[in-house]
Amino acid sequence: MIVGLPKEIKNNENRVALTPAGAHALVHEGHKVIVETSAGVGSGFSDDEYITAGAEIISSAEKVFASADMIIKVKEPLPSEYDLLREGQILYTYLHLAPDMNQTKALLKNKVTGVAYETIQPEDGSLPLLTPMSEVAGRMSAMVGSQLLAKYNGGKGVLLCGVPGVAPAKVTIVGGGVVGTNAAKIALGMGADVTIMDINPKRLRMIDDMFGFRIKTVVSTSYSLAETIADTDLLIGAVLVPGAKAPKVVTEKMVASMRKGSAIVDVAIDQGGCVETIDHATTHDDPIFEKHGVVHYSVANMPGAFARTSTLSLTNVTLPYAIKLANKGIKAALEDPALAKGVNVINGHVTYEEVAKALGLAYVPLNEAL
Repeated sequence: MIVGLPKEIKNNENRVALTPAGAHALVHEGHKVIVETSAGVGSGFSDDEYITAGAEIISSAEKVFASADMIIKVKEPLPSEYDLLREGQILYTYLHLAPDMNQTKALLKNKVTGVAYETIQPEDGSLPLLTPMSEVAGRMSAMVGSQLLAKYNGGKGVLLCGVPGVAPAKVTIVGGGVVGTNAAKIALGMGADVTIMDINPKRLRMIDDMFGFRIKTVVSTSYSLAETIADTDLLIGAVLVPGAKAPKVVTEKMVASMRKGSAIVDVAIDQGGCVETIDHATTHDDPIFEKHGVVHYSVANMPGAFARTSTLSLTNVTLPYAIKLANKGIKAALEDPALAKGVNVINGHVTYEEVAKALGLAYVPLNEAL
């Protein structure tokens, strides 16, 4: 199989979907790897390293898309890339289709086989290809949030950790999954007063065992959310429903109740966001906006800011499935139930039920769509 690696074009997206080591592994399996010029530079990988690994450097993205049987990316294709995709081509990347009708229609129109990192799911219910980037984004959210509270960013001028004689900032994390627990690790490490909210009491017990008395846990209801958020300096949105559009659990009324200069980091923005006052993704170039006097941050590719760490962490988990797809094509999904859940679209059909529900499209089971 010819495996193509184009350069990412999303704003400040410096990650790359395949390291030279990954290219070497695919070449070792008998496949041809073609890499767009400078695709890995943002993550610190030169063209020469890919050549040494056995890959071929190609001068343009158009040529990579035209030649490859499988395209490996980090982020979803942007509109300028839609028409480069063709029928039967495997697109292996983060897709986040549930809040994105335009991309979904383009993939269906071109009859692309879209395999989404974020919905590959083994029997244990984990999301192994989403986890490493959730770890990065979760840890970043506390770091970013501490800066949003600075007066020069429109924040209230509260130092996250406080100082002797002055209380630390109050941080509320909505969602106790991978993003939430990693946000808590950093926020606690920085000395903040941290509360995690989740709808699952069992999950809260696990968090309590993890952090002990250093953290507060609250069962998330509309009432408890409203009560807690009103007294919060930094709110971190970390709600996830695998493959589905994120529910808007933080209402505009709740945001309006926050004190002026408070801050929100919505890590759920890739799936549409969990905060009602956030209706669009921002960029690393222009990351924040203000509403009701509250500073909002909704960058959709947070880990791209720390590209080297993120790329290495991501490719540790994506490469084994990439090799399966290269070796057997989409038939690999029929043999691996976890990989089968990653197939969101194929042959012009939506094959992931939550995506179909979110967009009001027909759902076709994978075995029927093939």
